[in-house]
Amino acid sequence: MRVTQLRWEAADVVSLVLRGVDGDRLPPWEPGAHVAVTLPSGLVRQYSLCGSVDDPFAYTIAVLLVGDGRGGSREIHERLRVGEVLQVGEPRNNFALTEAPQYLFLAGGVGITPILSMVESLMAQPDPPPWRLLYGGRSRAAMAFVDRLAPLDGVDVVPEDEAGVPDIAGALAASPPGTAVYCCGPPAMLAAADAACARHPELTLHVERFSAAAGAPVTTAGDGAFEVELARTGITVTVPEDMSVLDAVLAVDPEVAFSCAAGFCGTCETKVLSGTVDHRDDLLSADERNTNTTMMICVSRSRGGGKLTLDL
Repeated sequence: MRVTQLRWEAADVVSLVLRGVDGDRLPPWEPGAHVAVTLPSGLVRQYSLCGSVDDPFAYTIAVLLVGDGRGGSREIHERLRVGEVLQVGEPRNNFALTEAPQYLFLAGGVGITPILSMVESLMAQPDPPPWRLLYGGRSRAAMAFVDRLAPLDGVDVVPEDEAGVPDIAGALAASPPGTAVYCCGPPAMLAAADAACARHPELTLHVERFSAAAGAPVTTAGDGAFEVELARTGITVTVPEDMSVLDAVLAVDPEVAFSCAAGFCGTCETKVLSGTVDHRDDLLSADERNTNTTMMICVSRSRGGGKLTLDL
């Protein structure tokens, strides 16, 4: 896809409009979806779509410059130019907007990107359900898309330098039973939402992470070495105790896609043909883990040391 527009949305946040190089219609997407973008350097990064779901010819993403990150945001901010052609995967959605009688949206910083499309999709309905958005950021200048949100009722913009941090506990306490809570932002916000929702079992929390969950438990089952067969090539690799499946696979197939290497983005999700997985990701639901059909090869391993066969 070709970069057709670069625009500053806030301090250190730039949006990109991407269109097919041939001008063809793009695969449709729904609010909460993200795409994998392969940068000119070869780095693969995941970004939420935040444009209009009704535009079949363009995808829009927004990228925060992370000074101490792993280089993807820096490459986009400092090197990418209009006209550049990037490889972009089809939209995937692990943060889908489910039907609910009422919604509470919690966004922090660039976490507004998936939330924005959700809010706009609700407002496009003939009879939208009640909703509220609590949007926090370091400062008003650092908060992207405030202009798009300004005409909408139900939006509380909370710049920290003006009003402190958003009152997440209060917003949850004021939400009626059955409210679907969608939260995307920095780890501190996600942790606050998780802790507050634990006191309100009548609410349903959905989260989208930009980093692995802080303090996430790691199982010790299956820490020994095991074998992984790559079904498409017939190659079998040994995964030592101190190596991930991803690293072992990259040694024989360097084209395998990955991004976060921490089990939360889904880029390396791989179909499991046989064997039992010890899931250590931060993405799959309990039901998805129980089906044993896919795994995040960057963090998950074999349960009990048995052989795994993967669709690679």
